[in-house]
Amino acid sequence: MSFHAGNDALLRQLRQVLHPLDALPMGEGANAPLMRAWFGIETFREAAVLIGLAPRDDGWKVLLTLRNGGLRHHGGQVAFPGGARDPGDADAIAVALRETREELDIAAASIHPLGTLDPLATVSGFRVTPIVAWLDPAYVASPDPREVADAFEVSLDALRDPANLGQVEMQMGDGIRHVLEYRLPQAVSPHRIWGASAMMLDDLRLRLE
Repeated sequence: MSFHAGNDALLRQLRQVLHPLDALPMGEGANAPLMRAWFGIETFREAAVLIGLAPRDDGWKVLLTLRNGGLRHHGGQVAFPGGARDPGDADAIAVALRETREELDIAAASIHPLGTLDPLATVSGFRVTPIVAWLDPAYVASPDPREVADAFEVSLDALRDPANLGQVEMQMGDGIRHVLEYRLPQAVSPHRIWGASAMMLDDLRLRLE
């Protein structure tokens, strides 16, 4: 199978296992009750992120960012480009496209949405819809330093390997929580991937199995 044929095979599979774009998933997210119980969150604000997949000569890569350490929510953490829904955003897809343009200066013409993962509730009080898309391999990310300290790609194969996924104990809320974390060498990922981003990637991994 050629690399281009492999591209097509993955894109077909993704369209089969993701929620379709014309039927965005409803509900707060399966983990919302835990977020309420652990952190006392009453309502969740709508948000979306973009899980961008770029075809490369050595396989598919996932676009990630390192958030500016001074940001109020998840500062200094690895995240997908994205953010809260604004009044002018038609839906979660529009949120993800707008935020990716604002954070990384990647135009919507280079982003081809395929579908969505399940929504996820976060400790910061957001109900996040992950939009999965393939990226034009010629895209160039130009991070806005006010929001993004770094933009980088990680091998999708490495993120799909369950041997690279573990848990770490963290003090969160009023107790110790077990949080998903990828254990990758620095050559694969220059930054630590854990928490909500790891949960979204694990959802993608399980769908592709």
